[in-house]
Amino acid sequence: MLIGVGLPAAVPGAAGERLADWARRAEEHGFSTLGVLDRLVYDNYDPLVALTAAAAVTRRIGLATTVLTAPYRNNTPLLAKQVASLDRVSGGRLTLGLAAGNRDDDFTVSGVDPAARGKVLDTMLEELREIWRAEGPGAVGPAPQGELPLVLGGTSGAAFRRTARYGRGWIAGGSSPSGYRANADRVEAAWRKHGRSGRPHLMTLLYFSLGTRAEWLAQRYLMDYYAFSGRAESIVTMALTEPERLRAAVTAYQDAGCDEIVFVPCDAGTDQLDRLADAVL
Repeated sequence: MLIGVGLPAAVPGAAGERLADWARRAEEHGFSTLGVLDRLVYDNYDPLVALTAAAAVTRRIGLATTVLTAPYRNNTPLLAKQVASLDRVSGGRLTLGLAAGNRDDDFTVSGVDPAARGKVLDTMLEELREIWRAEGPGAVGPAPQGELPLVLGGTSGAAFRRTARYGRGWIAGGSSPSGYRANADRVEAAWRKHGRSGRPHLMTLLYFSLGTRAEWLAQRYLMDYYAFSGRAESIVTMALTEPERLRAAVTAYQDAGCDEIVFVPCDAGTDQLDRLADAVL
C-alpha cells in the first residue's frame, strides 16, 4: 500500500511558503505522492501552479492532480502545454488525475455548459493524446517526459469506461471501504471488457485532521468546502481524526484492493503532516 498526502493548497488562507515547506517535509517523511484538489470558484491555489511549486523544492516524491476538473479548462492545447511543462519541470514525476467535476459555478464562470461536461471531457482526452503524439510544424510542445500516467475519477458508468479506455488507474473521492470495493469491481469489469492487460492502479482520497482540535478543524474546513453539495455534514463524519482510525482505514482499504491512499489535510499546519507520518508511515 502506497501512502500519499495532499498539499494544503485548497485550505483557504494557506501561505505560499507553507506549500513549499509541506512538500519538502512530505518528501523527507517518505510519502509516495503529493496530491492536490481542484476548484475554481473558491479560495484555493490553482493545482498545476501548486504542484509546480512543489516540484521546484523536491526531487523524488510523486506529484498528482487528485483530481483536475478538465472540462472547464476549455482550451485543450493550453492545458496540454501546462501539464507537459509541469511533468518536464518535475523530471517526469506527474500523475494526471482528471474528472468531469460537479461544481456548476466553476463551469458557469468559464463559459462551459455544465450539462456537457462528460462529452467535453471525452473530447479532451482524445485531443490530449493527439497533441502529445504530434510532431513537426504546428505541434504544441513540449510533450510529457514519458508516458504520462493518467487516472480518472468518478463513479458513473462513463467514468469507468474512461478509465478502461484512457487510464492507468482510477481514483475515488472518498467512501466506505465496502462502497470502494463495489466501485473498484466495476472499474475492473470495464478494464477487462476493453481488453486491457494487467490491472488498474486503484487510488482513493481520505480527509484527515489530527491533534487536540482535530474535529473542529475538520468541521470548519469541510463544512465550508462542501457547502454547495448538501452533504457537508455527512462528509465531516467521514474525516479521520484519530491515529487509530487512520491506521484502520489503511488496513480496510488495502483489504478492499486499494493500491494508494492520498490523505487530504483539513488544515495547513505542518504539525498535521508530522502527525500523519507518525500514524501511518
